Amino acid sequence: MLPTENRLRRRQDFAAAVRRGRRAGRPLLVVHLQAETMDPHVPGGITPPARAGFVVSKAVGGAVQRNLVKRRLRHLIRERLALLPPGSLVVVRALPGAGGADHAQLARDLDAALQRLLGGVAR
Repeated sequence: MLPTENRLRRRQDFAAAVRRGRRAGRPLLVVHLQAETMDPHVPGGITPPARAGFVVSKAVGGAVQRNLVKRRLRHLIRERLALLPPGSLVVVRALPGAGGADHAQLARDLDAALQRLLGGVAR
């Protein structure tokens, strides 16, 4: 599980990351990143930690398959939170091929997308 402070929950946050953020597409997923945003709900102008959310549609598969993909993506993002700038919003959208992919394939695509978005070396 992701810690509570690292979860995207509000529709506005998802929309902000998708509409105003940068995007990197891979065969299994698309990653949207809006770097260093200020959260109006955090008092005192404190920069919140990086937050992540996931979109896994019915195109990925049935409920069991979708939940499996979400669990894998949550685990992968949790390991990579330190790479993300504070205050950034990340939305990971799984594509239909993600349902048949294993953990290593999802990790490779996620790393490649984050490397492209951050411009540095991701694991």
